[in-house]
Parts: sequence; C-alpha cells; structure tokens
Amino acid sequence: MIEVVQNKVFNVLFICTGNSARSIMAEAVLNRAGQGRFHAFSAGSQPKGQVHPYALDLLRRLNYDVSGVRSKSWLEFSGSNAPKLDFAFTLCDDAAAETCPVWPGQPMTAHWGMPDPAVATGTEAEIRYAFADTMRMLTNRINIFVSLPMKSLDALTLQKQLNAIGKNKDRAPDPPQAAE
Repeated sequence: MIEVVQNKVFNVLFICTGNSARSIMAEAVLNRAGQGRFHAFSAGSQPKGQVHPYALDLLRRLNYDVSGVRSKSWLEFSGSNAPKLDFAFTLCDDAAAETCPVWPGQPMTAHWGMPDPAVATGTEAEIRYAFADTMRMLTNRINIFVSLPMKSLDALTLQKQLNAIGKNKDRAPDPPQAAE
C-alpha cells in the first residue's frame, strides 16, 4: 500500500533492459512533470553503459536537464542504501519478464511496455521519429500518472489505474514514407 503523507515525494523507478533510451527519457519527463512531488530514477537489468545519443539529443532539444543522466544497473536500487521506492515501472517486455531484485519500500509495480526506439531502423528521420514517438507516449502516460489523486485512491484502485496506463493504446500512426 502506498503511504500518502502530506507533501510526500514519491520515488519512482523506470526499468528497461539496456537503460539507454526509454527509461532515461521517462526519468527526465517525470522529474519535470512531477513538479517536485515525484523523484524519478531509471535503471536496466543489463545496462548498455551509455545513453543513446538520439535520446540525449531529443531531451536537450526539449530543454530537459540531462546533467545527471547515465545508464546504470538496477542493482543500484536494491541495496540497503538505495532510495525507498514507491513505484517501479517496466517499459520493455524483456525487463517485465525478468525476475526483478527486491526493491526497498516494496513499491507498486506495473508494466508500461512500448517499442524500443534504440532498435529502430530506416533513415535518420525515421529513427528520430521513433524516439519522438516514444517520448510522446511516455509523456502521455506520465502526465496521466502524475494527475492521479494519490491521496484519495485505495491501493487496489491505484494498482488498477497504474495497469490501465500501461495498456493505453497511444501509438501514433506510422510516419509518412518518402516517395521512391
């Protein structure tokens, strides 16, 4: 059950296998959209060790703070010195299927799966579109999340809402193809 205390800051972990794109972008979006009520983190089960350059470029162009962004292991969030987590969201099917560590705080969890822009192929414009589309989906889902009335929802209702956000069919149409 989520403990709702006046002025509580909720700790949220976004998890992907590589922690190079989706989870990094989600961390940045929630840290801005949460307006101090949420503190977002990101991690991967098998981190790439570097943030995808297109993810960094997109975040910078949208004026997100990327000064502390780095690809890191989810093990950083499972030790006794780790922040107590309130929520943990998997963003890729691989991470959702893996056995996760025991998180301090026993957070509520949900799967918010979406395509990985880091594996997108095509022209540079098509690949950048994949990153922008992922950013749009993350922003939509995170804006719904931060607008939930945490103080008035019981744990079961909140869990249903978190699951519903992940099932949101918010994929944009495919980008127009160049004439051949």
